[in-house]
Amino acid sequence: MTPFPFPPTGGRADHSCARFTPQCRSCARALARSRGIASDAVYWFSDGSHRGREAILSAIAKTFATIRDEIYQIDDLEWIAHSDDHAVCRYRFAWTGTIDGQPRSGRSRGTNVLVNHAGTWQMLHEHLSA
Repeated sequence: MTPFPFPPTGGRADHSCARFTPQCRSCARALARSRGIASDAVYWFSDGSHRGREAILSAIAKTFATIRDEIYQIDDLEWIAHSDDHAVCRYRFAWTGTIDGQPRSGRSRGTNVLVNHAGTWQMLHEHLSA
């Protein structure tokens, strides 16, 4: 299956990703700037569930403010479904960074569902789990 082109709304990426990577922090920021999160989206993070664009953006902003000098890496990215109106991927990821002045790291896995609303790709669901 062909990877999903970045950015999902067209235009030029402002970082090194050649393809849309759901967990790349820069891709997430680009999605947020482009209103790339669907208004009825639901994200399931380790700190809880977040429903709606504003709640999700608030949770993402909290994460960006908490983890400093983060390095994020995706492995085993698989596009398990892709059509003109939806795309689904699953992946494993690892991160390192600094929280409260202490080095921290973690590994996990994720699933993302994207939908095409009138020619604009938007994230409808994200599920991160251990």
